[in-house]
Amino acid sequence: MIELVLGGARSGKSRYAEGVVKACSAPSWVYIATGRAWDDEMRERIALHQVDRGEGWQTIEEPLDLSAALETAGDRPVLIDCLTLWLTNLLLEEYDIQPQTATLQMVLSRRKALTVLVGNEVGLGIVPENALARRFRDEAGRLHQAIAAQADRVTLCVAGIPLTIKDVTR
Repeated sequence: MIELVLGGARSGKSRYAEGVVKACSAPSWVYIATGRAWDDEMRERIALHQVDRGEGWQTIEEPLDLSAALETAGDRPVLIDCLTLWLTNLLLEEYDIQPQTATLQMVLSRRKALTVLVGNEVGLGIVPENALARRFRDEAGRLHQAIAAQADRVTLCVAGIPLTIKDVTR
């Protein structure tokens, strides 16, 4: 089972995604964190996320090789938070995005355990003023479309309310 959880900043997407993973089994959950602590503010955000998550999580910090981190998780339920930070890291390191996405999709297709992926929906705003920001927005849209096509369930979180927009399990 693959679930993609999208939403804007502070939409409740991470909290919702954690609840989905926690509801599926006893604590043996894997949290794959893709964010990098570039500054004090980001370090503080990461620390707050860790405290909010609570006990029972094994954290794998992997900003670039998401597919390898997923394979390391084995048959345990996984939460990936988040796809758009992973994409940011790939863009800043000048990776070719399409092969990375294809590899991620291949690894996802082989997983038997629940996998919940969180991403920031960035395509609802204005057209960014610079080329890198426009590329990021476009790549995020393509990445989310690819994962959504593969996912069993897609949930959009708005103001803390999860809205199911796709569910093939029903």
